[in-house]
Amino acid sequence: MFRPFEAFIGLRYVRAKRRNHFISFISLTSMIGVALGVTALITVLSVMNGFEKELKERILGMTSHATVIDYGGTLKDWRTIAREVSGHPDILGVAPYVSAEGMAMNNKLVQGTIINGILPEEEPKVSMVAGKMREGDFNALKAGDFNVIIGAEMARSLGVLTGDMITLVAPQANVTPAGILPRLKRFRVAGIFEIGMHEFDSALALVHMEDAQKFFRIEGATGLRLKTRDVMQAPVISREIMRQIPGSYGVVDWTQQHVNFFRALKTEKTVMFVILSLIVAVAAFNIISTLVMTVTDKEADIAVLRTLGASPRSILAIFVIQGTVIGLIGILLGVIGGVWLALNVETIVPAIESLFRVKFLSPDIYYISELPSDLHRGDVVVIATVAFLFCMTATLYPAWRAARTQPAEALRYE
Repeated sequence: MFRPFEAFIGLRYVRAKRRNHFISFISLTSMIGVALGVTALITVLSVMNGFEKELKERILGMTSHATVIDYGGTLKDWRTIAREVSGHPDILGVAPYVSAEGMAMNNKLVQGTIINGILPEEEPKVSMVAGKMREGDFNALKAGDFNVIIGAEMARSLGVLTGDMITLVAPQANVTPAGILPRLKRFRVAGIFEIGMHEFDSALALVHMEDAQKFFRIEGATGLRLKTRDVMQAPVISREIMRQIPGSYGVVDWTQQHVNFFRALKTEKTVMFVILSLIVAVAAFNIISTLVMTVTDKEADIAVLRTLGASPRSILAIFVIQGTVIGLIGILLGVIGGVWLALNVETIVPAIESLFRVKFLSPDIYYISELPSDLHRGDVVVIATVAFLFCMTATLYPAWRAARTQPAEALRYE
């Protein structure tokens, strides 16, 4: 613990007007550097959290929190399994689907696609596609009408609009007297959706489940899509459901389906934290320059304190306090600036774009054209702690050097 006189002298050195104005300038730049580094770290990590949250919502808005599948083939008795799963208290929605790869054609234009057969009355319970319709009516998917709803990017690639006809090609083939022919079916485009994710907008086609069963000649459902009460608890809920239903069924949650994507986001955030921490480190180690010059400037004062009975430990504590206070002021300013900027970045960026008539994230290129921000209290605490450790480390050498000052040598030429 620091003693009162050590704290008093250390704080006095922080606020004292120095004879050497260059020392004051270096001290000020160190403080500002720490503040800017902390502000940048908090803001950038908040924006990355915002992008991660936005991507997660869009992905989970189309893919299920968990999926029940049959390792032996299709779910022929999917209605019984759906009733069983619906009884779980943490399941909010259950919807069957039929899924297969295929191709979509319009004249000479061809696009690879994932064809999903769904029940329009059940699908809104597990996905947000019904609320993302840009054209047409989601409920136009009726059994026997052979209507299809496609993504905006696919519609653009095929050059079709609502009401046009496209040809869907199944991966299976028909054996006829004329030979083996691909299985084709004409579907009418009943609507166009836009999720904002290229993966879905360019390659997903939705048809009625009964139409998909006839087209692919399969019975039952490929699986059951589940929506859980808490998406972060989906792995735990999935294991509970797997124990609840008998047979060769499996439950795959969203963390298993998109594990590489979210692991890449986490790695990117970690790397960005390390890189931006170097800014704080450089600013913190400027404190070394400040304290070294302060020690040189205050050698006579140190010698007087030593002759009055101050121990080397007390001298070390004085300069540790001085450097720590400089760092703490910078960290405090940085936290205030970073939190304010992170909370207002969604307002500030559009204002800058409007003022300079630029668009940082063009909607023609990026599907997330706004700059989202999601401030986490834990990130702020970690950043402030790391910055404080940098500042504390930077004070040790100058303080140790001050503690080794010999009074006789320092006062010889005074």
